[in-house]
Amino acid sequence: MPAIPPGRAPATRGERFTVLDPATGEAFDEAPDQRPDELDAVVERAREAWIGWRADPPARSKALLAAADAVEAAGSDLAPLLTREQGKPLAESYAEIARAAARLRYFAALDPGTEKITDGRPVRTEVRWRSLGPVAAIVPWNFPLQLASAKFAPALAAGNTMVLKPSPFTPLATRMLGSVISAALPENVLTIVTGREPLGARLASHSGIRHVTFTGSIPTGRAVAEGAAASLARVTLELGGNDAAILLDDVDVEGVAERLFWAAFRNCGQVCMAVKRVYAPARLYSQVVEALAERARTVVVGAGLEPGSQLGPLSNAPQLARVEDCTAQALADGARAVVGGHRLERPGYFYAPTVLADVPSASRVVTQEQFGPVLPVLPYESLDEAVTAANSTGFGLGGSVWGTDLDRAEAVADRLECGTAWINHHAELSLAQPFAGIKESGVGVAGGPWGLYGNLRPFVVHRPEEA
Repeated sequence: MPAIPPGRAPATRGERFTVLDPATGEAFDEAPDQRPDELDAVVERAREAWIGWRADPPARSKALLAAADAVEAAGSDLAPLLTREQGKPLAESYAEIARAAARLRYFAALDPGTEKITDGRPVRTEVRWRSLGPVAAIVPWNFPLQLASAKFAPALAAGNTMVLKPSPFTPLATRMLGSVISAALPENVLTIVTGREPLGARLASHSGIRHVTFTGSIPTGRAVAEGAAASLARVTLELGGNDAAILLDDVDVEGVAERLFWAAFRNCGQVCMAVKRVYAPARLYSQVVEALAERARTVVVGAGLEPGSQLGPLSNAPQLARVEDCTAQALADGARAVVGGHRLERPGYFYAPTVLADVPSASRVVTQEQFGPVLPVLPYESLDEAVTAANSTGFGLGGSVWGTDLDRAEAVADRLECGTAWINHHAELSLAQPFAGIKESGVGVAGGPWGLYGNLRPFVVHRPEEA
């Protein structure tokens, strides 16, 4: 099939739409383009399945453990398909699948229990936890399987059913994952729907949905919240980040450069909590810039299925155009591309790993989320100046501080306005910890017991004590 020109969305043919390989820009498969009016029947079946699924927690846990085993067994089929439609190196696809299986196991083992409240009166008060009903999940294209599992694992473990919609750029591996998991679950407990807008908008605003969980852009997140408000459904929104890394004046530049580079460039920079801005002390600025640029020069860029590839293409043509535009604007503002700064001359959506120096602080590549393999490095004179700059955007997902004195680094990290702050690393998450942003980076909490309780409601039973 011929390549689709950059900027065009996948083309619809009847009731299916094409899926493109970002390493070539060519269509290689199709997915169902489901109509919004089909959702009524899908949600109703999810509601009916919920009645039985919520009733037997031990059976539910056993089914989720079986689903985790099935996901691992299907890895050799899932990973190449994920790489083909998303672009990431094959090893990263396998890691994503392993994370999905681990998440199922983690949440299968959680039990919210019952809490007794004693206040001195002759009454017995118990707080029990009940599921919400059908949950809707809308998942982006950067980590399709990992983010899907981050939504369905806690929701299903809590006793809810789920209707999940992946991005139309990456529907295929998610459909396969859904089939693998659904074979271990009762019918209609997990349903994958695929299609282009207004399918997602209709799902988010459906009156039969009791919780909407979304990962994506701020404008779309606002629209999702507005849609869910019509039926007063609960919302969990993870809306991206513009994470800053502050290097202290005692940092071992060569000692941290490799970790810092991959914290910014993993998955071709398409990570919500990637390092997207680096603030370096003025006296170390040139050294930091060169250390990062050297790694950008030597990293192996190629198709995800090619052995040895460390960075793949950007996932889709609109994102490539966004990165090109953002970088061009930075260069027009006076920034200097120490390395990269251009699209690679080859088929597909490849962009050269780019390190920018001398970037004006008001440039869009600093103030907004570039979501690509482009990293601005900015100097600072005082630590207060660096902290103020790190906190200056509307984002508040994560941040990190890098230095030799860990106590001092932690004190600086404590001043960052974000949901998670790391010391000498970035974007490392345990399944057991909460994950949440502040400001425009989101609403609600994922991860750990907090993620489970976000899919439950308290139910109080209050009765007199027996004489």
